[in-house]
Amino acid sequence: METLAPGTVECDLPAQSAVGLTPVAQAWTQVPEPLQAAQKAALVERIRELLRRERAVLVAHYYVDADLQELAEATGGCVGDSLEMARFGRDHPADTLVVAGVRFMGETAKILSPRKRILMPDLEATCSLDLGCSPDAFSAWCDAHPGRTVVVYANTSAAVKARADWVVTSSIALDVVADLHARGERILWAPDRHLGDYVQRQTGADMLLWQGACIVHDEFKGTELELLRTDYPQAKVLAHPESPQPVLAQADVIGSTTQLIDAARKLDAASFIVATDQGILYKMREAAPGKTFIAAPTAGNSATCKSCAHCPWMAMNALSNLADVLEHGRNAITLDPELGRLAKKPIDRMLAFADERKQRVRASGDMARDTTLYANVGPA
Repeated sequence: METLAPGTVECDLPAQSAVGLTPVAQAWTQVPEPLQAAQKAALVERIRELLRRERAVLVAHYYVDADLQELAEATGGCVGDSLEMARFGRDHPADTLVVAGVRFMGETAKILSPRKRILMPDLEATCSLDLGCSPDAFSAWCDAHPGRTVVVYANTSAAVKARADWVVTSSIALDVVADLHARGERILWAPDRHLGDYVQRQTGADMLLWQGACIVHDEFKGTELELLRTDYPQAKVLAHPESPQPVLAQADVIGSTTQLIDAARKLDAASFIVATDQGILYKMREAAPGKTFIAAPTAGNSATCKSCAHCPWMAMNALSNLADVLEHGRNAITLDPELGRLAKKPIDRMLAFADERKQRVRASGDMARDTTLYANVGPA
């Protein structure tokens, strides 16, 4: 496999903000202060009222605070991955969609629901994969390789999506690339190098990889995971494919957020080591009560924090700023209509592929065979 970096592609750009902080450090300074129980209760009740008043629905990603996930479910909203959130919002009759997540998720919701008002608790909540794949640099890279099919991960800006042939999520990336490979197409992949490497290893496709990474998953350590497994020899390892290969090599299940939650519920195991953002543990514990979930290590024993897997930009979403945007109508996602139209094409292509694949798969009645058939079919 050839990997190609267009110049120096960092996952954490720019190096410093206007106040001299890296984007990660800046994000942590913008995380709202924790609330007391009484404050939480009052805000939850206020948000319920505001959702009704604004004819709004709340959609929350698996990685945001458990309070937001719980509230989304309790008010008829959705907790899911980025595409599940956007599809739910598109199909819901609400006039306003409030997206608790990071900016590309709000943009994706706007792409699929251009006539709806899309609000976010904090518009500065971004993603290292998005930051490290600027539209101009990405477009120049594409221009340098005109004979390749451009496949981008959902964790990208609308402008990057608009330049792509395909948008994929982690649950369908293998299927899409395998199909393209079978047709003899060569792939230009962006932005996550670990997910791209995993897809290439599984499919054998000819892929050039952009060298981006998620700051959370990139920190998981294969050696430390191996040591942790000696402490929990019966535990199954669940890993998101944005993790480095030494971690994936030890995983019992590799999959998207939704697929990992399903595995936690279905597998006959009492304990799991989880290599993804710790925000997912809320849904895992809800889906599999009585089971034990251990956060995979991101550092060694001497570190202040041994398992620190939480996205600072996801942490910027809170009850307090959620109430504020609903109260005042702030932080609306705006998108140039033509850009939205162009970005929607590769998303629609993925959705059509997912629908067609589901129609092609038919149960045979042989459970062993059917389990294999459905192994890689997850939410689009």
